[in-house]
Amino acid sequence: MDVSTGIPALDAALVWGGAISVLAGFGAVLWRVVRGATHLLGRTGQFLDDWYGEEGRAGVPERPGVMQRLGDLETGLRHVQHEVGQNGGGSLRDAVDEVNRRLARMCPDPDEPSPDPPTTP
Repeated sequence: MDVSTGIPALDAALVWGGAISVLAGFGAVLWRVVRGATHLLGRTGQFLDDWYGEEGRAGVPERPGVMQRLGDLETGLRHVQHEVGQNGGGSLRDAVDEVNRRLARMCPDPDEPSPDPPTTP
């Protein structure tokens, strides 16, 4: 199929214009793919830096990774559990219970029975 305008210069311009348009389209698509991949790799790098942590450097303190932070939280949680549970006198809960017993002895509520049985001398 021979399609031409009959003007060789115009035919050449149309062929070159079509070729340039196709190449520009491929270039735009390639640019979008490369830009998206670069953005994704940058975000992945940030995630991995947060996950594994970063060493300290001049002017920037060290940032621990996720696993170290979770370990620190577990240690803190064990300490809190120790303080809110009864363990024979060494926790905050035991101290509060002791204060409540002393207060109940000093200011008894007439409607409630005594928390401790009376002691005989």
